[in-house]
Amino acid sequence: MNGADTAWIIVATALVLFMTLPGLALFYGGLVRARNVLSVFMHCYAIACLMSVLWFAFGYSIAFGDGNAYWGGLGKMFLDGVTVDSLSGTLPEILFFAFQMTFAIITPALIVGAYVERVGFAFVLIFSSLWMLICYAPVVHWIWGGGMLADGGIFGETGARDFAGGIVVHETAGLAALIIAMFLGPRKNKTTPPHAPGYTMIGAAMLWVGWFGFNGGSQLAADGGAAMALTVTHISAATASLTWALWEKIKFGRASLIGMVTGTIAGLASITPASGFVGPVEALIIGAVAGILCQEAVNLIRNKLQIDDTLDVFAVHGVGGIFGTIMIAAFGAGSWAAQLGSLAIVGVFTIVVTVALVYITKLVTPLRVDDETEHNGLDISVHGERAYDITS
Repeated sequence: MNGADTAWIIVATALVLFMTLPGLALFYGGLVRARNVLSVFMHCYAIACLMSVLWFAFGYSIAFGDGNAYWGGLGKMFLDGVTVDSLSGTLPEILFFAFQMTFAIITPALIVGAYVERVGFAFVLIFSSLWMLICYAPVVHWIWGGGMLADGGIFGETGARDFAGGIVVHETAGLAALIIAMFLGPRKNKTTPPHAPGYTMIGAAMLWVGWFGFNGGSQLAADGGAAMALTVTHISAATASLTWALWEKIKFGRASLIGMVTGTIAGLASITPASGFVGPVEALIIGAVAGILCQEAVNLIRNKLQIDDTLDVFAVHGVGGIFGTIMIAAFGAGSWAAQLGSLAIVGVFTIVVTVALVYITKLVTPLRVDDETEHNGLDISVHGERAYDITS
């Protein structure tokens, strides 16, 4: 065990949890109507709790167990055999488990943005649980757990390069979000503006800070590689924020706060898979392109395809993660066959599993709330609470 590595990953674990609670909750919560903000908080919080238990019970074993090329098996269910002295590289294995648990929390939580303001709470819990175990955890095993897409797998000696989750986190969550949005159909009222842009800015700022743990921690060591990953993450985020705002100014005559902070997230998602393989100049290029590319993806999905992916999960996270994964090959840090092949395999797998799980979950509980509940807002109708009481 290395004490410095262990100390850094303890901090990184806290930072990644901070991304979901409270970062993502505030980022998403500010973008919805006032009558639905608590439901967004509830979704993020409940997913964090539920995924933690399921990762402990089965997810970690499926992802990092000693199974075969396709899944890790169930040999480490409930952390069987993992003690305080067990090591994963230079880290205590229990810490590696906790660090990866925070990734298993935020990935299904990202999907929340696609179905806010109209989804049933029971559906959120059941679908997120099944999806994390059946879709997310096997993909983790394929790429990070020594499975079929890793080095020595189906693409030969050089497997997929995905430093912190362009494929594992952002592609899977983005595609799942798009599928659910298509199943749900649009909201009854899509014209109401974000009720609290300040929440969204604060949430984005928390995500930006937390992302240092997300990407820097994925080095799994306290060394120059972690420092470089942290630095390129920051450069990409800053650049994408500026290019998004500039593109808005060119197209619409003004730059918005919501746009600028969405650009931040686009830059962060895009650099995530490449953050361990590129330098500052490449990060500048990735961020510059991401701010425009993801904004155009928002326009394509929202306006041209008329898909109500409410908070643009696929356009920002999915497109950003896919773009960053491709840029690894473009900059010569990975093979084109492995990068594109892994994107295709994981993409098809995610779509098939997500569609199947939506149908299965719909057998148990409705996907969408009724019209009256949607009109009145999920906060009071589903949870019996209001975010703001203007009479008090």
